[in-house]
Amino acid sequence: MDRILIRGGNRLSGKITISGAKNAALTLMPCALLTDEPLTLRNLPRLADVDSFGHLLNVLGASTAIEGTRPNEFGRVMTARAGNLSSTVAPYDIVRKMRASILVLGPLVGRAGVATVSLPGGCAIGNRPIDLHLKALEAIGAEIELAAGYVKATAPGGRLRGGEYRFPVVSVGATENVLMAAVTARGTTVLDNAAREPEIVDLCNLLVAMGASIDGIGTERLVIEGRERLHGATYSVMPDRIEAGSYACAAAITGGDLELVGAAAGDMRATLDALVEAGITVEERADAIRVAAPDGIQPLTLSTAPFPGFATDMQAQFMAMLCMAQGTSTLTETIFENRYMHVPELARMGADIAVNGRTAEVHGVKKLTGAQVMATDLRASMSLILAGLAAEGETQVNRVYHLDRGYEGLEEKLQQVGADIERVGDG
Repeated sequence: MDRILIRGGNRLSGKITISGAKNAALTLMPCALLTDEPLTLRNLPRLADVDSFGHLLNVLGASTAIEGTRPNEFGRVMTARAGNLSSTVAPYDIVRKMRASILVLGPLVGRAGVATVSLPGGCAIGNRPIDLHLKALEAIGAEIELAAGYVKATAPGGRLRGGEYRFPVVSVGATENVLMAAVTARGTTVLDNAAREPEIVDLCNLLVAMGASIDGIGTERLVIEGRERLHGATYSVMPDRIEAGSYACAAAITGGDLELVGAAAGDMRATLDALVEAGITVEERADAIRVAAPDGIQPLTLSTAPFPGFATDMQAQFMAMLCMAQGTSTLTETIFENRYMHVPELARMGADIAVNGRTAEVHGVKKLTGAQVMATDLRASMSLILAGLAAEGETQVNRVYHLDRGYEGLEEKLQQVGADIERVGDG
């Protein structure tokens, strides 16, 4: 199994190109199931999860063709065409590896009138039930059956009908799933307390490009007028705001100066505001964000929240950065109940962190020391990379397959800005 070795202490300086967003890509790809015409996605990141989702589309009967497969090339172009669906079953062997697979449920039942999807897997960061997905689909006419680890959704008469649903809590995945189902339903669907994340906006924009009618894009109230059918489109995946935020933390923790090319400041305002509060220099440019470290990082008090609040996917990276702050920081995780699994690994490197329920107190230390550490999930993996970049000596990060799910060309990008980092195999 591969692992990543980091010899820390180097100041990072230069330019890093931000890739297409993982969370957006995995939401846009299932839209190919809504039409029999080609859907072309540009700026698609080279990630294990993207490859897995492409395989799932193939299993369901869609053809996929990839451009941009040269070594060390970032971003690809994928054209998917689901002329005829050969299956409406998303099997356990694929879905267990990737929670985003549940997002084929909505488009499949929307187009074919039936969908059977294994209950999902993904990162072990706490309980992430799909009950809101199912209740929202029921609100637009789907009949739901759970059996033997699968969920089956059926549209009586072969087509869903419009309806109204108010999410009791904000759910990104449930909003995405019911959106894709509603665009071909009969009549009008109204979704209240819908998620407003930039990835939701990206999905809505693609669906509109495919012929859907959606009002209220970017707000908590979405009104969808169902269409008989959608058509193909060509669309570029938005830049990855979590990747950009992660590399911003890399600049801060190493005392560096990085230009994040292609990053969209409007999509990551809470992250940038937190960096500024920590004393980091943030300069917004036309097509990039410059992040430069001060003499010292200031402590923060942060709480995760749905967009436009501070993203849960940035919590672990900020925790690593704040390990080197001049004082005590307080982080509260409100989204997932088990997202501090990186804390014991950071402690192995000399971090001083005390966890009490959903709150973590991070006491800044003068230095971190390299150690062997184990990645537990995608964002936790990046927190260990960040700590390793700043630590004295060598850090070995194991179970890096988590990183391959969400960061395109991580070692290459960091090497280009001065990091001493490499991937090695057991052999």
